[in-house]
This record gives sequence, C-alpha cells and structure tokens, in this order.
Amino acid sequence: MVEAKEAGVSDSSGGVDLRQDVAHSARIYDHFLGGKDNYAADRAAAEKIEQAIPSVRAVARGNREFMVRAVRHLAAGEGVRQFLDIGTGIPTEPNLHQVAQDSAPDARVVYVDNDPIVLAHARALLTGTAEGRTHYVEADVTAPERILSAAGVRETLDFDQPIALSLIALCHFVPGDRIYDIIDTLLAPLASGSYLVMTHLTKDFDEQMVEGAVQAYTRSGIAMEARGYDGVARFFRNLDLLAPGVVAIEDWHPNGIEPEPDPQVPRLQTNATKPPAAGYAAVGRKR
Repeated sequence: MVEAKEAGVSDSSGGVDLRQDVAHSARIYDHFLGGKDNYAADRAAAEKIEQAIPSVRAVARGNREFMVRAVRHLAAGEGVRQFLDIGTGIPTEPNLHQVAQDSAPDARVVYVDNDPIVLAHARALLTGTAEGRTHYVEADVTAPERILSAAGVRETLDFDQPIALSLIALCHFVPGDRIYDIIDTLLAPLASGSYLVMTHLTKDFDEQMVEGAVQAYTRSGIAMEARGYDGVARFFRNLDLLAPGVVAIEDWHPNGIEPEPDPQVPRLQTNATKPPAAGYAAVGRKR
C-alpha cells in the first residue's frame, strides 16, 4: 500500500522554498552520486569537498552500498519488516524501501528528511509494493520527539514489533554530545529486537583528508564533526553489535552476509589499491 507524505506531497516543487542559494548536505550527496537535483551552491561546496577527498564519490557510493547490504540482511536474514530511515536524502535507486521490499514485500518503511527538495521528490519514495507500506515525514533528526509522534510514523510502524532505525551518513552533521541523547530518544520506544544501522565520517583512517572535508563543509555553512572509533561505538553502547562490529564502511560484509565460500574454489585476487576509508559502519541489535 502506498501512503502519502505527512502533510501532503505535490508532484512539483511549487510553493516549496528550496533555498537554492544555500548548500545542503542532501543535495551535495546527490551531486556525488551523479544526481541532477542540486544547485550551484551545492556544486560549489561539493567541489571544495572533492579537493579534500578526491575519492568522495566512491565514498558516497560506498555508503549507499552498505545500506543495501545491511537492509537486505535485516529483511531477508533477520526477519525485520519495519524501517525508519532518517536523513533519507534525494531519491536515488535503489531506495531503502526497494531493497527491503525486494526481500520482504510486506515491509513497511517511513522516510524522514528536512530538505524541501526531498519533499518535492517524495513521490519517488512512495512507490512501494502493494503488500507493504511507505510513508514520508518532513522532520529533523534534532527533533526526535516530533519524529516519533508524527502520525505517519505511528500509523505506518508498529512499535510493539522490531524496527530498524537507519541513519546513513547523518550523525556527523550534528556536532557535540547531544546527538547521543537524540539517538537514545529514538531507540527508547523501539521494541526488543530492533536495530540501529549507521555510517559515520571519521578521521581515523586519514586525518588530513577528512579534516579537509570537514573544513569545506563548515565553510559552506554546514556544521560537521567526524568522530573517532570510540565516538561511533558509543552509539551502540547499549546494543549488541552484529559482527564484524564497528568497521570501515567497505569492510562491513563487502560481499553480503552469506555462507562461507567453499575453500576448494579459487577466489579472484586483486592488487588494486583502495583509497583510505573515510567512515565507519555498524549494525546493532536492541536487547
């Protein structure tokens, strides 16, 4: 079943202030993924970020690929049927609901974002299966109570059943310790067996490179904090981490969670040098 956005979705951006003169993280990310829903201010900021991290487009794709692997595992391997995705971004296939409903057609997904251009394109996020449900809520992660109390969230998701809370490349845009209280607030009403799915920018692998990106975002008016291992692990302090734990994004089951390969079958070897990792990924289960 396809649901509408919380306060209604229009097929165009008419009446929505897109703030084209101000760079926005969702539109910068869209640019890195090769999308067209971005403006001059976003592309100018993206150029400066790419100077700091030449591999940033690959980093953006890596975040997307992790989301696909993690959601596919939760839907197909762990039986999760509900997903709350905050910081959704501009629709780029495959969207989370497409991945979840490919494994579980009855999966329910609520998307949350605060960028008006995501609202303008929210129809693309609502084309789910007939068996499942999708919904879009315009809200900000810094107002977790509003997210949890939104009619679209409460009517779409059953809080007595496990929910996967997805925060892909989002929490580093909330500097300081308040982000931990925000995530704790979001996790508190979720049932036992729910999950936290996250990627987060870090300087641990290449401090100079990522610091350059942080400064480029900051100069564009976008606050950011790249956290170290302990800072990322802190989000999962009350959860049971799925193996392999908090790791570089590309190292979280790069081939998916599958049975161990037959040791008798030769494996393709490569000498290709990967660029330094720029972020951590992790999935944790609520007790």
